[in-house]
Amino acid sequence: MPKINRDTLNELRMPIPSLPEQTSIAAYLDKETVKLDELVGKVEEAVERLQEYRTSLITAAVTGKIDVRKGFK
Repeated sequence: MPKINRDTLNELRMPIPSLPEQTSIAAYLDKETVKLDELVGKVEEAVERLQEYRTSLITAAVTGKIDVRKGFK
């Protein structure tokens, strides 16, 4: 297996899209990144709500507002 070095890399031919195609690719990636950012935001909000719900359940259990012994024998 030959080693990869600078000379080997310099010999490689790399296809480069035309400038309009590069612009189109960049615009597409920007649009998709916005969608992903929105999804991440929704997931973060859901996690925050679940943490608040968990905290309220723990508080209710500790203060006796709910009986956590139900179902246990």
